[in-house]
Amino acid sequence: MEPVRVLVADDEAGLRQLVRLYLEKEGMIVGEAATGRQTLERLHQDKYDLLILDLMMPDGDGWTVCREVRREMDLPIIMLTARGEEMDRLLGFELGADDYVTKPFSPRELVARVKALLRRARNERARGERLQFSGLVIDIPAREVKVDGRTIGNLTPKEFDLLLFLARHPGQVMSREKILEKVWGYDFYGDLRTVDTHIKNLREKLGREHAWIATVWGVGYKFEVGS
Repeated sequence: MEPVRVLVADDEAGLRQLVRLYLEKEGMIVGEAATGRQTLERLHQDKYDLLILDLMMPDGDGWTVCREVRREMDLPIIMLTARGEEMDRLLGFELGADDYVTKPFSPRELVARVKALLRRARNERARGERLQFSGLVIDIPAREVKVDGRTIGNLTPKEFDLLLFLARHPGQVMSREKILEKVWGYDFYGDLRTVDTHIKNLREKLGREHAWIATVWGVGYKFEVGS
């Protein structure tokens, strides 16, 4: 198996070196970028499996870079920032970020989150499975979703994982806590609205005329077959 390649985009050289040290201890190959422009250039020049992206960059902000990346590639993104406001996190998720880590942070926790995202993506590709419903096809190895024969090309990795988790348990009501545990893979206490934001984005991308994902008020969500 080829080593994992991670790009760390942050204007603080010391922080990049610290993250590099911990990731390289796990056998990963680490690239660095100090600006938004460098980040996009590195991603076009080399293949990376995951992007760690600082929100505040000298030539702009990480939200802009996140939006550009999402237009072109299916790449897990962890936002890294000194801000901790809820609206900043939700905006990052709406633009396609898969996770959000607030500075100061534990390098070990960051590594754990990197590994959790990568492990989930690789496990899904290895299953070699396809789920089919009325008007909806989820191709797991290709990580591709089709609605009425049309490929939905702008799903983020986490949106795909969320849809897949719900679709694998049709008719079962899943609480937000359960979804966070199973889809995100670790404790996301205090960020239950993360699920709501991803559900909202999923519904818009799949088409609001479809009702595969139903809200169970006061509890969570469920996947409805044949809707």
